[in-house]
Amino acid sequence: MSIEPAAAVPVLLLSVRDEYLGRGWLPPGHHWPDRPGLLGGLDLAAGGTWLAVDPARRTAACLLNGFGPSAPADARLSRGRLPLTALRDGGIGHLDLTPYDPFHLVQVGPEGARVTSWGGGRKAERRLPTGLSVVLNDGLEGAAADHTAPERIRTVLAARAAHFRARFAAVPRPQPTADGPAAAAWGGWLPIVTGDGLAPDEDAALIQRRDFGDGRIWGSTSISLLAMGPGLLRYDFAAAPVPADGSGWQRVATAA
Repeated sequence: MSIEPAAAVPVLLLSVRDEYLGRGWLPPGHHWPDRPGLLGGLDLAAGGTWLAVDPARRTAACLLNGFGPSAPADARLSRGRLPLTALRDGGIGHLDLTPYDPFHLVQVGPEGARVTSWGGGRKAERRLPTGLSVVLNDGLEGAAADHTAPERIRTVLAARAAHFRARFAAVPRPQPTADGPAAAAWGGWLPIVTGDGLAPDEDAALIQRRDFGDGRIWGSTSISLLAMGPGLLRYDFAAAPVPADGSGWQRVATAA
């Protein structure tokens, strides 16, 4: 995520969804009759989403699973409704979070972004600073309060963050407009977010495929790119992996 100090410059958000590949989903749309203004991909298993966008307000909420103790099985609620609730209510501060497994929820708007982290019975909220921020499954900049992720997974997350922080810093910041193809809107970011030439099983891979030996494959299923500012909304989406020729991008919503 890239935030500039000038209020007129849009906040840029890259979101990559990682999930077991057998878990069904649908691409972004108006999937929730009780939230008719919201857009997002639909998780067919639980009915929620990993990323929701409110085009009218130029806001978005992005969910990442965290590490830590699970919620009580007899009271557990799906985390996939949290992005929808956050956009409807302006946050989740009014919720009792004890029925939810650990998570990190990133809320983004023209004025900036903040991340709410929940794990181990503790909630933390931080406003993201100006510049480039990285939020992974172990929290903002890998600083979740409850470090219960297995060491091997933490190694992978750290490698991913280090590689892509350097890569994004090395190319000009995109200046998306509401019109035109994804390649023109996102410039030097596009080949980076579609894999940057890394094999899907490398530690630093952003677009990944991993076999953990239990008969299921874990991997990246989609990529979302958003620009949100007072005078701009742009939401581009692609299923992963994206073809090498740069095709496969869908412009979900734009507004100027």
